[in-house]
Amino acid sequence: MLKSNYKLILNETFEEPQLNEQVWIPYYLSHWSSREKTKARYELKDGLLHLKIDHNQEPWSKEFNGDIRVSSFQTGIFSGPLNSKIGQHRVHPTCVVREEQVSERKFLMHHGYIEIRAKASAHPTNVSALWMIGFEDKPENSSELCIVEIKGWNIESNKAIIGYGIRKFQDPKLKDEFYEDPFELDVTEFHTYGAEWSPEKVTFFLDGKVIRTINQSPDYPMQMMLNIYEIPKAEKTRNPEHYPQEFIVDYIRVFDLKNSNN
Repeated sequence: MLKSNYKLILNETFEEPQLNEQVWIPYYLSHWSSREKTKARYELKDGLLHLKIDHNQEPWSKEFNGDIRVSSFQTGIFSGPLNSKIGQHRVHPTCVVREEQVSERKFLMHHGYIEIRAKASAHPTNVSALWMIGFEDKPENSSELCIVEIKGWNIESNKAIIGYGIRKFQDPKLKDEFYEDPFELDVTEFHTYGAEWSPEKVTFFLDGKVIRTINQSPDYPMQMMLNIYEIPKAEKTRNPEHYPQEFIVDYIRVFDLKNSNN
């Protein structure tokens, strides 16, 4: 999807042998845990990003998020001092900062169009996703704009339930409007998922076609969150033969309006 009034401001094709750390932070909400425990498992190969869950991977935050494992990139990070409750995306009400982080705004967008081409894991414990969150330097700047969320347990042969939409969290100007809709396609093959974010609304796309418009919109800069999770049903189900599990990304492209001052 490309309109004449847009300009390309990020074209992440993952073709370089090293991660572009001018854009990506290869950790997941490390203020609630540590950089050591939240370091992403990934490989850049043949122009593709392979985000991985490995069999020997430990939960990223046993204290606040149980047995969930994740490999994730994000494009910004903000949190308060050690032992404070200040930080992005509180995954549990009891979260406190376990490792202080230097604030970074590597890539934030405020309106525009974002698109990912990717294929998801069908393993029944996996969630593959691209979403955005407010930088949360103010508590109300905390909503989530989800471009795509695919749960492995919702994948069938040539059919899948795809999640997308808005979660308000502490933003009083928004309401929760998150959808999980069925589509006839094989999400384990490459497809494009996109969102056009304007001041008044967000329109969602699948393979270039509009699937829904939400008539509300976050009004502050947001950072990207790109990840694969493992949400185990039981530890005994972690068969070594099922690993690594992968979320494979071809590209992420971000466009801004040509006359925008963002």
